[in-house]
Amino acid sequence: MAGVSLQCGDCGALLKSVQEAQEHAELTTHSNFSESTEAVLSLVCTTCGKPCRSKTESDLHTKRTGHTEFVDKTSEATKPISLEVQKEAMDTEEALNALSTNQPEEMVVPEVDKKLLEELEAMGFTTARATRALHYSGNNSLDAAVNWIVEHESDPDIDQMPLVPVNSKTEDPKPSLTPEEIKLKAQELRDRARKKKEEEEKKLEREKEKERIRIGKELLEAKRIEEENERKRILALRKAEKEEERRAREKIRQKLEEDKVERRRKLGLPPEDPATVKPAAPVVEEKKSSLPVRPATKAEQMRECLRSLKQNHKDDDAKVKRAFQTLLTYIGNVVKNPDEEKFRKIRLSNQSFQDRVGALRGGIEFLELCGFEKMEDNEFLFLPRNNVDIAVLNSAGSELNSAINNPFFGAL
Repeated sequence: MAGVSLQCGDCGALLKSVQEAQEHAELTTHSNFSESTEAVLSLVCTTCGKPCRSKTESDLHTKRTGHTEFVDKTSEATKPISLEVQKEAMDTEEALNALSTNQPEEMVVPEVDKKLLEELEAMGFTTARATRALHYSGNNSLDAAVNWIVEHESDPDIDQMPLVPVNSKTEDPKPSLTPEEIKLKAQELRDRARKKKEEEEKKLEREKEKERIRIGKELLEAKRIEEENERKRILALRKAEKEEERRAREKIRQKLEEDKVERRRKLGLPPEDPATVKPAAPVVEEKKSSLPVRPATKAEQMRECLRSLKQNHKDDDAKVKRAFQTLLTYIGNVVKNPDEEKFRKIRLSNQSFQDRVGALRGGIEFLELCGFEKMEDNEFLFLPRNNVDIAVLNSAGSELNSAINNPFFGAL
């Protein structure tokens, strides 16, 4: 198959003709070229008509303009490459001499249409940028030069004056636009740029609105889950309180029954008819006594400790309630700030602590159940950071809330 392009052996670029290869060599000083059967792509943007020579160039055009539709016209534009120009230019000996000497050619600024250059400068572009745009866009129209500037505005050499060999030829400048046409074209370009900017701003605003909606939904869902968890916690707490009240009433009833039997015995009265006595309690006790003994949980130990504290000081309900509230404050501070050592360390000799908790039998024991340990010759109660168990502390808080709010707590 005949060659349809020239490939640079240094960078791999595909070139359509010998002239393009010469220009590539002048710009890059690459000199290793060979024929290739791989055609230079001709991808034409269906939106603006810009031709792209490679997939990389089309991807860059899509990134800059947002245009995604391209028509592949490679087969229509592909022709066998002609090397006659190279053969006529120099014979083999001259080509070897030129490659061996590799003398630099004199470089000059390319000639461009002065009227088009003035029109671009009047639109605010620098002379170097306008000259480069006219030279590389074909030096044939204002629109093509502006499009070239927009597509290459991020090039590092965009504001450097282009240079070409002295012997290179530029195309004859085409007739320039009249002043009226310049004004119309400039206005059209400004309108196009403004419209493009407005579309980009609208697109950005839509994206921001979508992000706000997404974040709002996540916040609402998180709030719903938090409220649901709080509702379940309150229900569980109420259920525990009701169960505590039921057990307290049952114990009071049994105590009354026992007192009643004892009074009848002291008065010398016969016991009540067994048929009128409810057999439920003894049956339950018998069934319970047949079950294996289950070790007390941490929550049960805490509840029993608080019940013992209240019974030991049942003559001073205000003092007991203040102790419960102080313990709840200690536990709450640790749960909220587990990394703060000041909330995990209590001086036992502190007068306020002694008045509220330390002097009451069962207060220090409750803190030890929560993980506090006596340290430094029993001078401090300290809860090590690695012993902080949020679940245990939450259970302690629940038991303290029940002890404070349940009027039947510790009745017996």
